[in-house]
Amino acid sequence: MLAMLRAYSTEDADEREMLARMQEFAAAHEDCCERSLKIGHMTGSAWVVDQARERALLTHHRKLNRWMQVGGHADGETDLLAVAMREAREESGLVTLRAVSEMPFDIDIHEIPERGPEPRHFHYDVRFLLEAAPSEELVVSEESHALAWIPLGELAARTDLDESMRRMVRKTVLIPA
Repeated sequence: MLAMLRAYSTEDADEREMLARMQEFAAAHEDCCERSLKIGHMTGSAWVVDQARERALLTHHRKLNRWMQVGGHADGETDLLAVAMREAREESGLVTLRAVSEMPFDIDIHEIPERGPEPRHFHYDVRFLLEAAPSEELVVSEESHALAWIPLGELAARTDLDESMRRMVRKTVLIPA
């Protein structure tokens, strides 16, 4: 995993800063993929798009009450692409998913607020670009209120998305279908 992070590069200055922090975190914590590491842990997400790169699949997250990409905890798995694929299947019901690359598509570090016995911590999120067919049936998991294929143009115009989501939209339009 650390080799993958070291091989990843980005043009975005904010993402470069987060990448350096993520590399340091992974190098310093042998258990960085374990949820039991209370200061933070690695997560794997999937930016699922259609083959034409015109729409992205988002979930309306139940706990966070906002639209976002699918993904979740590594729970000890160091193959974060496998984590992203697993989470995409579990959270969407999609069966036919294709990784566009084995390299990350985007990385992000975001704070998770304290909730109940869980302390404030960070998710070191490695995101992969996956393709799926919008015609495939979606199954909303218990983690979500809804799933939707949303045109990238609509996403780019939304003001309620965080910068990392807007960054993924910008990157998506640059990748040929």
